Amino acid sequence: MNIGVVIVAAGRGTRAGDGVPKQYRLIGGRPVLEHTIQAFIQHPAIGPVMVVIGPDDSNLFADIKSGADRSVYTCTGGKTRTESVRSGLAALADKQLDTVLIHDAARPFIEHDLISKLITALESSDAVIPALESTDALMQLDANTNVQTLVDKATIHAAQTPQAFTYLKLVAAYSELGEEALADDTAVAKRFGMTVSTVKGDPANFKITTPSDFRRAHAMLSPPTSLTVTGMGFDVHRLEPAESMTLCGVKIHEGLGLVGHSDADVALHALTDAILGAAGAGDIGQHFPPSDPQWSGVASDRFVAHALNLLNHSGCLIAHADITIVAERPKVGPHREAMRNFVATLLRLPPNHVNIKATTTEGLGYTGRGEGIAAQAVISAVRTEATS
Repeated sequence: MNIGVVIVAAGRGTRAGDGVPKQYRLIGGRPVLEHTIQAFIQHPAIGPVMVVIGPDDSNLFADIKSGADRSVYTCTGGKTRTESVRSGLAALADKQLDTVLIHDAARPFIEHDLISKLITALESSDAVIPALESTDALMQLDANTNVQTLVDKATIHAAQTPQAFTYLKLVAAYSELGEEALADDTAVAKRFGMTVSTVKGDPANFKITTPSDFRRAHAMLSPPTSLTVTGMGFDVHRLEPAESMTLCGVKIHEGLGLVGHSDADVALHALTDAILGAAGAGDIGQHFPPSDPQWSGVASDRFVAHALNLLNHSGCLIAHADITIVAERPKVGPHREAMRNFVATLLRLPPNHVNIKATTTEGLGYTGRGEGIAAQAVISAVRTEATS
């Protein structure tokens, strides 16, 4: 039996908070989506895995793809889940599949045992889904949130993914559906007469949806003991007349520019040194010497990404970043949120885990005279190794 997988990863996940889409945020030192992919490619019965990503997410997926198996492919999704699944099914058309599993990218804790149960159960059904019994009393509310009726919880189950289907029958169902968007693939299957059976779901196979779900995921992947570590970075760059400068990854047009290494983003340089400090990996000059012409004009977010990778390989996960910019000009206030969001996305943290501050030196020193800008960064990270 040739079994393929479609992982739906084109959504924005807004209920998880602002910043990078939830499937690319880190848990256990790796993006959520990477955990999800690995769960399938490590199962002996699984063949090609098609990851349906957003049209602007190829750069976010690049780090995952570099470590993925050769049987992992990508295609571009649509505005709805229905469109994305249809795109994934079409992209697998040349793989001669018998069976396809459709799975949410934000369910990284899928176990091999559940995958195997779905595959076995599909031998006697057109479709199979994992279902969880309700342990709580259930009720239906009216428009005013008043209790209308009580529901027999024995007849109500929560559907999970992956959902397993006979490939050609599901493709035919989506073809007949047209442009209509339905809640999930089971709804499509039922609409066009496919028999749908269930297997017992797994409570650990939950969908990461809210910030509290991320806290649960971190707890599941963290060892019993952990140690908080910190790193501090400081940098200074000279100012000169110019069309623009880059500060915390944001272009600022105030007739001033920064002189120095790469794009001279003094704040990201300080952040790079802070991360390297927490990793015990030296300083920015060791990794990106100013004398090396290959770094001339390079965007400084590359330095931060490199340092973050070293931090993760040292056994640490970044938890918070605090950056202070010392300057008379430009004024940071109008750009603060853009800076915060850029850094949060870069670090794959929620925006409220990043703080951007600004101060002056009351006209004193080189910053007070408007000759340069200084920046200091402090980061906190959690060492996920067991401590003695």
